[in-house]
Amino acid sequence: MSRIALIVLDSCGVGELPDAAEFGDAGTNTIRHVDEYVGGMTIPNLKNLGLFNIEDTGLKPIGDPIGCFGKSRERGKAKDTTNGHFEIAGLVVETPFKVFGDEFPPRIISELEKRIGTKVIGNYPASGTEIIQVLGDEHVRTGYPIVYLSADSLMQIAMHESVIPLERQYEICRIARELLTGDDTVSRVICRPFTGESGNYYRTENRKDFSVDPPGETVLDLLKEKGKDVIAVGKIEDIFNRRGITKIDHTKNNREGIQATLKYLDTDYDGLLFVNLVDFDMLYGHRNNPNGYAEALEYFDKYLPDMMDKLKEDDILIVTADHGCDPTTPGTDHTREHIPILVYGKNLRKGVNLGVRETFADIAATVAEYFGYEFSAGTSFLKEIVE
Repeated sequence: MSRIALIVLDSCGVGELPDAAEFGDAGTNTIRHVDEYVGGMTIPNLKNLGLFNIEDTGLKPIGDPIGCFGKSRERGKAKDTTNGHFEIAGLVVETPFKVFGDEFPPRIISELEKRIGTKVIGNYPASGTEIIQVLGDEHVRTGYPIVYLSADSLMQIAMHESVIPLERQYEICRIARELLTGDDTVSRVICRPFTGESGNYYRTENRKDFSVDPPGETVLDLLKEKGKDVIAVGKIEDIFNRRGITKIDHTKNNREGIQATLKYLDTDYDGLLFVNLVDFDMLYGHRNNPNGYAEALEYFDKYLPDMMDKLKEDDILIVTADHGCDPTTPGTDHTREHIPILVYGKNLRKGVNLGVRETFADIAATVAEYFGYEFSAGTSFLKEIVE
């Protein structure tokens, strides 16, 4: 059995990309700024893998890290979850998905209202936690779904669970997903269920993402075609529309995702365990909460030794991210940053500096080569880390 565990710490970027200013993200550095804000995070195991040794992050390196470490640029011109994960899986989206800016045009809103049989409210850029406080009462009174935008390629729809049942909420979002195609294709439609009462509305963990179908082959497709296991933990199934996946474990938070990771590492799966841990982004990055962000990293760090101990002799653990979401910046959107690449295996070299990779797809190329397959995108770093 050959096994890789690939863990995406959602939004844990390690410093601005060369073109960050084009996205309004000059000077962003999620990990460094969180560390500075709290006066130093207690993450000895991530440091031991080499997180702080990644070049030009402004973090204090340690001597003799046991992992291999580096960072990567994103070749696609985006900073969202879908593009980030697609590129990690070897699919570089050259043409960014549609971003609508200040509002969805009347032709889209009118057609959406026609198809779902009700009006919608909102239709402006907003923080998801704030818009439900502003429009929550009107939504509860009328039953009209709340539609809002962000700087990413998204339509988000918020609905109260006692006003619109979850399955109907998901149905409404599927309809929106079908509508937003062609020249209007957005990367995701996100269902944002909430509950509570006037003045105290809060989002639940029943979020569901409806992503665009990957517009090309990923390493997940390759592995599945070759008969390998591809186990999706967290929102991975939503991001890839279940494509290239053989087993789904839709965990809703970091705690569940970490426990699922440990569970699967105790099994004899043969292939790829692909994990997304969402809380860094969803609960702390978008809410400008560096203290919570630090606590979430410290929580993950505590379980990292257990994951490493459960690796078999030839297994590989890869820890990375999909974009940044610097919680110390004024805005609440994703930030255009490098992602970290931390690699550990009991039989791998230690302390190898993988440098600055040109595309997230280098991870996919490495995964493919590890299993003995060729892949069309990226440059594998497997030979750099194998003894």
